Formats: sequence, structure tokens, C-alpha cells
Amino acid sequence: MALADVVSEQQRPFNSSYLPENMPRILKEIEELKDVTHRELLAQGFSTQSIFYDVFLHLRYRGTDCALMCSAANQLSENSPPLEYQEFLDTFLLKYQTEFGFTIPGRDIIVDDIRVRSVGKYISRQEPDLPASQPGSQPIPEKIVKCYFDTLYQDTPIYLLTRLQPSHKISGPALIIDQNSTILVELGSEATMTSKGDLIIQVKSSKQVVIGTDLDAIQLSIFSHRFMSTAEQMGRVLQRTSISTNIKERLDFSCAVFGPEGGLVANAPHIPVHLGAMQETVQYQIRTLGDKIQEGDVLLSNHPKAGGSHLPDLTVITPVFVPDSKKPVFFVASRGHHADIGGKTPGSMPPNSTTIYDEGAVFKSFKLVKGGIFQEQEVTDELNAPAQYPGCTGTRNLADNISDLRAQVAANQKGINLITSLISEYGLEVVQAYMTHIQNNAEVAVKDMLKEVAESAISSHGTSVLSAEEYMDDGSLIKLTVSLDKDEGTAVLDFSGTGYQVSGNCNAPRAVTLSAVIYSLRCMVGHDIPLNQGCLKPVTINIPTGCMLDPSEEAAVVGGNVMTSQRVVDVIFKCFKVCAASQGCMNNITFGDGTLGYYETVAGGAGAGPCWHGRGGVHTHMTNTRITDPEIVERRYPVVVKSFHLRPGSGGCGTYNGGDGVQRQLLFCKPMILSVMTERRIFSPYGLEGGSEGKKGRNLLLRHDGVIINLGSKQSYPVQPGDVFHMETPGGGGWGPPGVSGHHGTPSLDHSLRSTSALSSGLGGGSLYTYQRLQESA
Repeated sequence: MALADVVSEQQRPFNSSYLPENMPRILKEIEELKDVTHRELLAQGFSTQSIFYDVFLHLRYRGTDCALMCSAANQLSENSPPLEYQEFLDTFLLKYQTEFGFTIPGRDIIVDDIRVRSVGKYISRQEPDLPASQPGSQPIPEKIVKCYFDTLYQDTPIYLLTRLQPSHKISGPALIIDQNSTILVELGSEATMTSKGDLIIQVKSSKQVVIGTDLDAIQLSIFSHRFMSTAEQMGRVLQRTSISTNIKERLDFSCAVFGPEGGLVANAPHIPVHLGAMQETVQYQIRTLGDKIQEGDVLLSNHPKAGGSHLPDLTVITPVFVPDSKKPVFFVASRGHHADIGGKTPGSMPPNSTTIYDEGAVFKSFKLVKGGIFQEQEVTDELNAPAQYPGCTGTRNLADNISDLRAQVAANQKGINLITSLISEYGLEVVQAYMTHIQNNAEVAVKDMLKEVAESAISSHGTSVLSAEEYMDDGSLIKLTVSLDKDEGTAVLDFSGTGYQVSGNCNAPRAVTLSAVIYSLRCMVGHDIPLNQGCLKPVTINIPTGCMLDPSEEAAVVGGNVMTSQRVVDVIFKCFKVCAASQGCMNNITFGDGTLGYYETVAGGAGAGPCWHGRGGVHTHMTNTRITDPEIVERRYPVVVKSFHLRPGSGGCGTYNGGDGVQRQLLFCKPMILSVMTERRIFSPYGLEGGSEGKKGRNLLLRHDGVIINLGSKQSYPVQPGDVFHMETPGGGGWGPPGVSGHHGTPSLDHSLRSTSALSSGLGGGSLYTYQRLQESA
């Protein structure tokens, strides 16, 4: 510790443009800061010759929030030449390109502050040499003990440091003891005493294990977690660098890794409705652009026919190249819900939309970054394009859109860095081989599950054909027939009989339907596998063209993503008798005016299952977002959260009871447009095996003049200061015949034992738990 360097730092705000004409001012500030730190180190006994300087400028593009700490190329001393303007500029451009994946030519660069870090170094040590050892002398151990190394005990000599002489060599394993420390010389390493009394230890090189392309169970687990970790770290970068409430607070985003053909490899536990659909988006870009996808390009898409979910979900896709590769070896993508991208109503979720152009800006294959250059003007023009349609406007919050798109590009860049690091570590052939092994593993797990379901169905009903149907609140039918092959472990999911495309916006893009299927299959698999393309390999899906689950190119779809997707999951789980219906909706609320737009989804009740009670007040199935904290909502928007609590008794009764919905009230403080899009206001969430239905939801407007208006399932309505929106969300259905009490009673002993076992074995473990803790601390 006595020989450690001593550091003195000084920082000063600057807040001016980084221009050549401002360099004299910057250098003057640097000299003043150097002088302060120099005097501090001189006072501690350092000489001028032993003091060195690091100079940092915190630089950012004008209009952005993320400043990068940029240093001079080399550490400076008292006699170093003056700093050059280009030196910091080159550092900033390189770091920005590395961190975010693009630069912004022509944009002013701001110096937020200047920092000088001075280091006092102990350069020379005037210590005498120790007496030389006698030729041929060997160190003598004080004793020999048994120490455990690797797989067995080894005889380990113990030496006293004070008795060692220069040139003495000690081969490991050995222990060297001093008055204040114990030094371990590992097996295969060697320690040598220098003339100054220091020890130099030559550490043995670890034995490198070559990982091949053949499947190894341990390596399969390692690669699965490495891929998932990549997506998780992308998500944390996106959350930290975004500025909108939707992404930073509600976590309405998803990140994932895709193979060279666009198949999903691994994802973080983000939003299920995004994850299954994103591979459709990536594959569409591959089919459409082909060899036009170049290194340095980043693609933007949201169109339903290009794998989009609904227009506010903007997907940013970045190809991953390695040296000498002409085509991408992987893709990374992030999908984030933008609170407003134009259209008929604030929030870009109009309940009364009839075409896709009512719902905001449309992107099919747009190059957001071209050759490493962020195309800000071009994307701005596209975000303002909806104003050309009657009754529509362009985006109402362009600054948030641009900032969040940059954050998505930065998140993808993080994914690229991690994947290229993985390839550098193992080699491209091995990494892609394990990508295939991971997908094959998911395929096998789904096949095993389908075989078990088929055998059970044949045993109980004499047939391996399952069917179910559900009605939307507007009367549209969703019908599913599942034909299982118990020998092959395959299934055909046929949605024939599903209602036609509707005139409203409850049409679900095909990609959303596939998301619901892949999510449901993953839920039914009893193994810990990542959700990926392999889950769909044993399944053939038939969706009639022109039905509400595969509508035309110009159909309105904003509600299909947030409502119909939930009802598709209800139908699948009803068909397989997995659990009772959950709330069947995301309970969407948007409000705003010409200057702002806010969007949130509200929790409800989860359905009960054969051995569990449904949870109350949770997001279920295809959504996995938070709701914005009341303090943040009230600080950023002209509303007051008047009440927010569970809705007791709204869950269905049964042997296992459905979860309760919630009640939420928002008090408006200025004139705005309120839009609600909900389901399960007409038809209740079903119970199974004798369990009762959950209660339906309700949307009311309590006007300031005392009038109460039932808004129905879907409505846009002007609100005035003092108006209160009152939402009651549905409860989940119950499972099994109700007990004697007929109400929410004590769980059975069997359920309690199962819950206790699950809690003790699962609490604090698993990627989802870890991810949630990291998100809450981000």
C-alpha cells in the first residue's frame, strides 16, 4: 500500500461546442485544473518528474443525453506537447461508433465538462540489493504439509520469505509465508527471489480444452445461457439509454438473437408477443433485401406483413458480420413500443381505426443506419408521413422516437460485441453448431410433450384430435382444431373456421398468431429450454388467408397485437386443457393531445390450473410489462392516479381459484383525448373442470359534472379537467368444482405442499428472477 500511486482529480463544467476555435479556452481550463492537482501532489512529497496527467473531455452530440468520457491518446507529463483538437475528436467518434453502432455527421459536439486526473508515481526505489546466495544453494522448507489441488492431495513445502535468498527458485505446489501474507505457488508454477527481495512467479499456462461441434450436454447449457445473456445485456443497455416512459419504466421492449437464416436462437424473458413475431421480421428482411444487407446497416420495420406486431412496436435489426464473411453470420434485434408514431389519436392506439394508415407511421424495410451513418432526417420524414392521411397527424413526440431508436441501435451494438466475442473465443463453426443444437433441443422437448398429450387424449377420449373455440367481444370467432401424432410427436394446429377479417382493428397479424403458438408450446414443455425456433419445428400451423388471424396488408391491427393475441392463447390452453382463462386482454389505456402521448397496460387476474390458484393483479401471457410508477406518471403527465388496487372477488371460484382483477382510476387535469382498447367486457374468462368464470371487466368515465358514461370495450373520448376514468379489469377463471366454502378459501394441503416445494427450490434462482432484479436496479 505504501508504494501505491496517489491520484488527485479535478472536474469543471464547460458546456460549449467542441470546435477548433474553442480549443484555447479548453486548454486554458485544462492547465488550471492541472495546476490544482499538481500542487496537491507536490504537497504529498512527489516530485514534478513523478507526476503524470490524464485529461478527459465528456463529449456528446447535441440533442442526445449520453456523454462519453474521451481521453487523450497518451498519458501526459510536465514536458508533453500541447493537446490537439483532432486527438479528442477521433477518440469520441471511435467510442461512439463502438458503443452505439453509428455516428451523426454534421451534428454539433458538446463538451459537458473537463476532467484532469493527476497521478503521483513512485518511479524509483532506492533499496539496496540483498546479499547474493551461495552458488548451488537451495531453499530449505520449514515443513511439508498435505494440500488438496485439483483431484488429490499433494505434498506442499512451506518456506519463510525471510530465509529465502536471491536466485532461489521454488517449484509449486508450495506456500511462502511472511509476517503479513501467505503466498501460494500453484502446481506447475515457479517462484524466483530477485536481488531486491521480491518474488516473481511464473504461472503455468492452463490446459486449453478444445470445444468441437459435436453435442456436449454441458456445453449446450453454457451456450444456451451465453446466448440468453447476450439478449439480457442488450435489454439492460436499451433500458439505460432510452428516455421514454414506455421503454425505460414500463419495460415494453424485447431483445433477441437470430441465426443467419433468421430463426430465433435465444431471447431474454421480455414480451412474449414480440419474441415469436420478431423472427418473422428478420426473415422478411433477409428475403426482401438479400445481399443488399451490408455491414454498417441497421434496418427498421413495423409492418404487419413484414413480421410486425402493431405499428407502435418498432423493430430495429442489425446484421452481425465477422472478418471475411460476405453474409451475416447472426442477426440481433430489439423491438420497443413507442408511445406515439402519429395516426388518428394520441398514443397511436386508435380504438376506431379501420386501416393501417390510421395507426401511425409504416416501415417495411427502412435502413435506419446506412454505412454507419444514422439517417435522422429520413426517419424523421417517415415519422411525420401519417399527416398526409385525413384525420391523422405525424408523430407527436419526435424527440422521444429518435432517442429511443438510437437506444435500440445501441442495444443491438452491445449484442454484436458479445456475439463477436463469443465467436473469437470458440470459432464461428462451433458457435453456429451449438446454435443448431439449442434449436434441436427445443424441438425434442416439444415433441416429447406432444406425445404425452396425444397418449393422454387417446386414453381419456379415444381420439388425439382436440378442439376449442372462443368469441371476441364483437362476436368474432376464434376456432382451433389440433391433430396430434403420438408416434411422431407432431401436431397440426388448424384455425379453419375462424372469423373473417374485421372492419375494426382486432385483426392479428400472422406473426402475432405464431407468437401466441410458440409461447403456449413453451409454457406446456416441462423442461428448462429457451424459447426459440425449435419449438415450432414439430408443428404445422394452418391459418386461412383473409381471416382475422391473417388479414390483408392494409387491415387495421393495433388491437390484434394487444387483445386478439391473448384470446388466441386462451383458445390454445382451452384446447389442451392447460389452465382456465386469464384476463384475456392487456387493458390498454392511452391519452394525450397534440403535444404528448401516454400508453399503459393494466394488470388483471390469472387463470387457475390443476394445482395452483391464479395470481391477482398481474400481467399474463403475451404481455410482460410493468405499469409506470404513480410518482412518475403524475410528474410527467397531467393526470393523478386516484386509486389502484385489487378487485376482490373478481376471480372465478373453484378447487383452485382464479386471480382477482384490479381497479384503476385516473383523474385528468387538462383537456385530452382518452382511448381505451379492451376485451372480456362482454364474455367472461372461462373456468375449467367445473371452475366458475372470472368476472368481466368494465370501463367507466366519471365526468366532472356527475354524469357516468359506460365507454364499452373500445372507445375514444374527449376528457376535461376533473373527469375520472374508472377501469375494472377481468379476473381469471377457476379450476375444478368449488369447495364447500364456495369462495376464496384456504389452499388444499396438496397445493400448499406443491407451493412450498416450488418456492423453496425456485426462489432466487433462474434467469427470469435474476433479470427482474437487474431491471429493478438499472
